[in-house]
Amino acid sequence: MRRFFLAISMLFLVIKTSGQEKEKVKYLDSIQLDLKRALDSVLKSTPNDLNMIVLKKKLKEITPKKPKEKEQVGWKTKANFSLLFNQSAFNYDWQGGGTSNIAGNTGLNFEFNYKKKTLTWDNKVIADYGLTFLKDESFARKTNDRIEFNSRLGQRIGESFWNYSLFVNFRSQFAKGYRFTKDPDTEETIRTEETHFFSPAFIQIGPGVLWKKSDNLHFNIAPVTARLIFVDDQFTVGEEYEDGDYFGVDTGEDSRFEFGGSLAAYAKITVLKNVTIEQLLNLYSNYIEDPANVDIDYTLNVNLLVNEYITGSFVFQSIYDDNATSGFQIREVIGLGLKYEF
Repeated sequence: MRRFFLAISMLFLVIKTSGQEKEKVKYLDSIQLDLKRALDSVLKSTPNDLNMIVLKKKLKEITPKKPKEKEQVGWKTKANFSLLFNQSAFNYDWQGGGTSNIAGNTGLNFEFNYKKKTLTWDNKVIADYGLTFLKDESFARKTNDRIEFNSRLGQRIGESFWNYSLFVNFRSQFAKGYRFTKDPDTEETIRTEETHFFSPAFIQIGPGVLWKKSDNLHFNIAPVTARLIFVDDQFTVGEEYEDGDYFGVDTGEDSRFEFGGSLAAYAKITVLKNVTIEQLLNLYSNYIEDPANVDIDYTLNVNLLVNEYITGSFVFQSIYDDNATSGFQIREVIGLGLKYEF
């Protein structure tokens, strides 16, 4: 019996609520109709162009303004992890040619930034590593290997976008790098070590000025920049070695000092709802030796967000450093993989 009375009570409550909703909708419709009639009577005697101007202005006044984002105070962190994977397979009868392979690339971007009033301290760690395994090859080959740390301190000048700045940049790699050749007699693959962790390693530091409109658009100019290049002295010895052959380091030495000027620029734009484009440009000129030979490091990242965890990316990087090689170094990676932000 209790259940019966409870069901009846619930039914009356639903009917009452439904009736209240209908009354509310009817009331709102009545207000809307009265407002439309009032506007028609006011606007019918004035030109349409003038009516449009007045109505747009009034709509702008009564449209609720978006709440301003709270200004960052203290530390703020952001991390992005990605894993790209691709695989190709060809059987013996495949006439188009090709070598079966498996490749993977992983990357981590971690930012930890501090802001208080006019003081900012931006820090970013970039780590990338990739390998490809070719069928019938004895050795895996790297497709990417980078570890980089950027730190920049800024003090805003007045109310402008300009800041006094001091930056530090460190770049190196995780694993050994090899040059691959073929034995002319056995056709076996021979690999010769050319680089490894901290060989080379680049450290730059210098004061300058920073123009920062937002986290997505800024550039830093440091006309007084010191750069240190560290290498393993095992690569700078030998009868055939000449000064400067290995990243500009002299015979038997394990480091090189340069003094010059640098520029670092960053821009990120959203071209579509789930597509963003990042561009990074770093320039450096050594005042001590060949200042006209400007070192260039340009990176283009195109990111496509499929959903919360799946992403597509295209990376193009071009480096010119006459101490490392006489031409441009080009790297391109395209893939679909997993992405995780935390």
